[in-house]
Amino acid sequence: MKPFFDLLDWSMIPERHEQHAWPGSPPHPQRAYAKALLIRINEHFDYTTRLRHFLVKHPALVIRIGFRPVLDETQPFGFDVERTVPCARHLRRKLLTLDNALLQTLLGGTVQTLKAEIADVGESVATDVKHIYAWVRENNPREQIPNRFDPHRQQRGDPDCKLGVKESHNQGHAVAPGAPLTVGSPSVEPAEPKRQRPKESKEYLWGYGTGISVARNALYGEFVLAEQTQPFNRHDSQYYFPLMHQTRARLGHGPTRYSADAAFDAWYIYQDIHDGGGKAYIPFNTHGFAYPTFGPQGQHRCADGREMIGLYQYYDRTHGYQAEVEKCPLLFGDVPPDETCRIQHPQFVKGVGCVKYRNLELGAQLRVELDRHSEEYDTAYDDRTAAERINSQAKAFGIERPKLRRLRSIRNQNTLIYIVINLKAIQRVRALKAKARSP
Repeated sequence: MKPFFDLLDWSMIPERHEQHAWPGSPPHPQRAYAKALLIRINEHFDYTTRLRHFLVKHPALVIRIGFRPVLDETQPFGFDVERTVPCARHLRRKLLTLDNALLQTLLGGTVQTLKAEIADVGESVATDVKHIYAWVRENNPREQIPNRFDPHRQQRGDPDCKLGVKESHNQGHAVAPGAPLTVGSPSVEPAEPKRQRPKESKEYLWGYGTGISVARNALYGEFVLAEQTQPFNRHDSQYYFPLMHQTRARLGHGPTRYSADAAFDAWYIYQDIHDGGGKAYIPFNTHGFAYPTFGPQGQHRCADGREMIGLYQYYDRTHGYQAEVEKCPLLFGDVPPDETCRIQHPQFVKGVGCVKYRNLELGAQLRVELDRHSEEYDTAYDDRTAAERINSQAKAFGIERPKLRRLRSIRNQNTLIYIVINLKAIQRVRALKAKARSP
């Protein structure tokens, strides 16, 4: 484990918590607990009791990671390993109370190491959100529980987990039952009665979501740039700005190519990537409506195929963009009086006509103008598979069904998992470079 720990800069972890009292003998350093928890992840220990048994059986490792030994000359190694290693309950408490900002510092250090090893790191960035099942009875299908998925019935086993929906296709996003869909499309048509939704399977679950920002290199593989864990009732797009802020801070620049699934199809994401000098490649999420079409003047076409008339502009305070109201050209435009709606739309019969709301922001324009059938799009969107592979690695470390409760414990364990993944990426990069140098 020595080369494994030497890849991290432990000088950023203080010896003890400055705000806690320090009576009696000196406590174990915080970095010792962090190293022990990293061993728990690397050795695939689901329970903290297994970690403690492992440490007790390896006294030299206990000294190596920095625990202060309880001296006893009668013991083979000169100290009492049973009294030196903290109890399982205290190790669990450390996982709960450890400052996540310190672990984020270690994760950022791995990104800096990879940045020094790989010249073009961060040119292509992908984002994804993975579901995490909370360790509660309601997620066990064998349990007979009334009102299993009532969002107002908070679980006593884990008071921090929230109810959300995991959908089976890339148009999906985790939302709380009854929550409205995010409206960021320039083609929102509230008056349209018909909604054609694709076939999908939904799974309700209590838990959390972990969002990741991943970089991909064709030679050395993929690794984690940023991560964030939140309750599962958050929309996937709400992870974007925290993840991108961390990504830009650790890389010193934004991505040239950005890819994500359809849950991130929001105008402000396209605009933010464009303002940073990059381009976003995201599938179009119609939110159940027909794919929008536009006329020569840039206005929407109605169901009858006519280009609509822009009447006035306004600022949408709910979603934060400048918009324009478009209405029926037969009722509000200069057309011959004998023309009529060929499909006899119900809104036309009422004398109101169809109404559409067009987003005038640059991000909305980039969203609808993106050619999703081009070779450029296919090549860039393939980079999104890097996030899927990171999720697969994290699942192998037990991220999907942790034997933990409370958001702080889940959040710290997720950060530790991504640190281990990046450490293995550093070892892989250096091994490939050493192999390339050898004759």
